[in-house]
Amino acid sequence: MKVIILAMLVAVLAALAGAGAMMLRKGRTPGARDPAMARALALRVGLSIALFLFILLAWSFGWIQPTGIPLSP
Repeated sequence: MKVIILAMLVAVLAALAGAGAMMLRKGRTPGARDPAMARALALRVGLSIALFLFILLAWSFGWIQPTGIPLSP
């Protein structure tokens, strides 16, 4: 379970890094839009939403358990 979550987080960061690299590249015209950057950002948003839903699903099925700070001593 941890491997899946970690792999999805790495994929989200890779998509973000790819969009950042595309943003830093200079195009031929100053005002041109890069569809590849928009695709990379859309992929990042999609992966983030899928990861959030996967964590909620895993929690509801009992595959993962929250281990937060206890409220009372």
